[in-house]
Amino acid sequence: MYKNTSVAIALALSAMLASTPASALSLNPRGLGQVLLFPYYTVNKNQDTLLSVINTSEHGKVAKVRFLEGYNGRSVLEFFVFLSAHDVWTATLGQAAADGGAKIVTHDASCIYPHVDESGNDMRVQGIAFRPFAYASISDGGPTSIARTREGHFEIVADGDIIPGSPTDLRVSHVQNGTPGGGRPSGCDALPGNFGNDLVTPTSGLAGSATIINVGEGTFFAYNAQAISGFTSVPFTSTSAGSQSADTLAQANTGDSNIAGAAAVASVPAGADATLELGYTRGVDAVSAVLMADSLYNEYLVADGLGANTDWIVTFPTKKFYADPFVVPQAPLAPFVERFNAHSNVLVVGDLYDQEEFHLTTGIPPEGCGFLCPSFVALQFPYEVNVLSFLRRGNAGDPSGVVGSQLATNVVLFNNAPYGDAGWLRINLNSSDEPHSLPGGMSAAGKRYFLHGLPAAGFMTYAVINGNAAPGKLANYSGAFTHRESASCEHDGDVSTGGDPCT
Repeated sequence: MYKNTSVAIALALSAMLASTPASALSLNPRGLGQVLLFPYYTVNKNQDTLLSVINTSEHGKVAKVRFLEGYNGRSVLEFFVFLSAHDVWTATLGQAAADGGAKIVTHDASCIYPHVDESGNDMRVQGIAFRPFAYASISDGGPTSIARTREGHFEIVADGDIIPGSPTDLRVSHVQNGTPGGGRPSGCDALPGNFGNDLVTPTSGLAGSATIINVGEGTFFAYNAQAISGFTSVPFTSTSAGSQSADTLAQANTGDSNIAGAAAVASVPAGADATLELGYTRGVDAVSAVLMADSLYNEYLVADGLGANTDWIVTFPTKKFYADPFVVPQAPLAPFVERFNAHSNVLVVGDLYDQEEFHLTTGIPPEGCGFLCPSFVALQFPYEVNVLSFLRRGNAGDPSGVVGSQLATNVVLFNNAPYGDAGWLRINLNSSDEPHSLPGGMSAAGKRYFLHGLPAAGFMTYAVINGNAAPGKLANYSGAFTHRESASCEHDGDVSTGGDPCT
């Protein structure tokens, strides 16, 4: 009797949670959210990518894990993971075969669905290979081989919180055997059933990280996922693991708001200590809004004496929703300017400074520059995932120097050149050469805002080979550092009372 009463109370509480409107969608600097964005995975160059997702909350959760290849963000594998309260799920991406694409293997006990593919391969035993169908059967002009799955990005979207005491909750909760690491769910093989009926609106609380590791070279690049909170005010109850439309970033919704016609409201930092609450009719625009940056900043290191190279990962997590005509027939849509057909070029301007202020730029001043025009070549980012590679030696078409990316734009500045071998770079995503802005953000006062730049995520990574290391001592080192960003905007109408938030 007591147990039934507890379940009834839990169900009532869950129903209240489900009816409570979500707050505005925002990028959580503290790393917890309903959605996790991982800007890069790779299995190139004998590397593996390790991933981890944590449920920090008191509620069990169902989350969609979606891997997207790097050219155009087409899905190459999707499945559900079931996280009981306080659970962690881990997995490894590796290369399926010498001439194959990526595959995923997990030895974690948490429930996953489906864990077996069409050929009977089990993710928990031999692993499941990534699939080329989304780009091979519906051509986008890009490569059609399985090798296209070897690098890209991935996202984890909380579909819902699991109602306490429900059949799904009982199946996926870990039963402890009294020893550390000995907990096991009791009912993974009974899923999926109708688990969508056991979900309510997801609360926040997911956190994640990824690591790109090369055991042979001794390199280890680790980064934290970006977390979006306030993504949805309803649960996603579809149990179709292969669906291309359910629980994507396009389904962002924030429930009731005081902005007429808004499907989702984004909370966006702007100006000095100002925050904009902007409504968008397309949910994906709200996701893009919180990722918008007009410039990216980070460092580079290519010192000969250190055997160093540097790669920047620059990912546009929502680009497909603006540039892929299969996803949005009217592509391209702002802020992107070219529809995807083998590529969708984005022209950006780079300003490079060495550590002693020597300056190079890819930009051409409005008045022209004649024979003084820069030798630093124009930067094009043609894909959803882009790798800007700083090489000590090499050619423009080589794989990137650190992660071995085939999606690379190489900056080979240092062949017999007098430039400094360390410094920093600013990438202008809204230059006069090719401006980019996200339109349509409406404030509660009816003012329309334009956020400048592009929705971007990523990090810098470098590798160092110490040729002077003593025998038997570790000689290879590596690191990863998240990009720093700036933002800018403009609006129609008069300046707001109390100051212009776009200043």
